[in-house]
Amino acid sequence: MKEATFIPFTAKPGQSNNLEAFLQKGAKLVTQTEPNTLFWYALMGQDGSYGIIDFFPNEEGRAEHFAGQVAGALNESSSELVLKGWDEGIVANISNASVLSSKQPEEQLSGATEATYILLNAQPGMEQTLENLLTGAANVIKQTEPNTLLWTALKLSNNTFAIFDTFTDETARAVHFDGKVAAALKDQADALVVGGWENGVLKNIHNFSIIAEAGK
Repeated sequence: MKEATFIPFTAKPGQSNNLEAFLQKGAKLVTQTEPNTLFWYALMGQDGSYGIIDFFPNEEGRAEHFAGQVAGALNESSSELVLKGWDEGIVANISNASVLSSKQPEEQLSGATEATYILLNAQPGMEQTLENLLTGAANVIKQTEPNTLLWTALKLSNNTFAIFDTFTDETARAVHFDGKVAAALKDQADALVVGGWENGVLKNIHNFSIIAEAGK
């Protein structure tokens, strides 16, 4: 698992139920037709926002996904379902990343119900140190957090990073934020992250419910 894509978007007024139904069908289609989409999650934010995040073995897998049936169907339906439509509501929000490290679910369809995405901007000159911290964190998660099902450290650019993780439930998310990796990031956030812990980490946390999942 080397590549990831995250796309946040917003439902048109009155289209939330239809969008969720579309995403649930999309998960089944990904499972059936995209062998190189390793994990695919449809997300609903606490503020009514939505998102898709997916993971691939390489750039070719990502290209296959965007040329696939689900992307095509979303393109066709986005003018009805998504605020600002395809170009401004979907394409403009695409964020591609490389995967630095990961803990992957033991079961491909993991039964995760909750997810968190955190965007981190490295302090000038501390990019490699933050990258090293995130890269090493996956092994700690594997050893200490059985109910953190998927954990990934992502690199979006030379100074922009993200963490995406999934959980069995809200309790598992709370345990994660009380865990060793969160503590290490908190201890070093002022030195490593623009805005420090409060403004650089906590304010960039986006919590989601998982409304559909596909995996191989």
